[in-house]
Amino acid sequence: MSQLENRVALVTGGARGIGRAICERLAKEGAKLAVVDIMQETADKTVAEFVAQGIDAIAIAANVAKAEDADAAVKTVIEKYGRLDILVNCAGITKDNLLMRMSEADWDAVIAVNLKGTFNFTKAAIRPMMKARYGKIVNISSVVGRAGNAGQVNYSASKAGVIGITKSVAKELGSRNIMVNAVAPGYIMTDMTENLPDEAKKLFLDLIPLKRGGKPADVANVVAFLCGPDSDYVTGQVINVCGGFLM
Repeated sequence: MSQLENRVALVTGGARGIGRAICERLAKEGAKLAVVDIMQETADKTVAEFVAQGIDAIAIAANVAKAEDADAAVKTVIEKYGRLDILVNCAGITKDNLLMRMSEADWDAVIAVNLKGTFNFTKAAIRPMMKARYGKIVNISSVVGRAGNAGQVNYSASKAGVIGITKSVAKELGSRNIMVNAVAPGYIMTDMTENLPDEAKKLFLDLIPLKRGGKPADVANVVAFLCGPDSDYVTGQVINVCGGFLM
């Protein structure tokens, strides 16, 4: 039997990039999926492709920055599947700029999606998990949330906050058999990093001991471990997936 057989996973930002890779990996292990994206059309397209492959999945449109959307998404999952075992908070945005040039709107937008979004969906998801006395929550942070990065004050702060949420909730819910961990990707080749200037890409690669960027699947593999039974004694941890960029 696959390690996630009969488990139900909700993945925010699950229609594209790293989130989609996570969905594919969890489905490979037998999980049923709730794919969340801010755009219904995007979520529907990804889920249609999953269903065509024989994956049991539903599409949910939600703005993770809105608590009511998080509550509604979890309610939809419970109504459809009767349970929620796994939450992966992957939705995220960037609005990079040097601090002196960063607008308050760009700060607020990144914090709202990356940090408050994690808070909203975690709060909504833990209610059915506490009732079942079981749950796996994996938050997608970033190496810049641990090391900082010039030009990404808002993003770095949001991802550092995600680590704080992870550790605090792990301590709150450990006695309920709910495990909460974070994954901190480094330079992963996605649409987001593809738009970086060549000079910035070279700088990143020069600092990575493995001398290559990561793939979304590299992150998804670690997330799958944290969602499965092999990690049942792991909670409150942050695992870097960065090719050695941060040690």
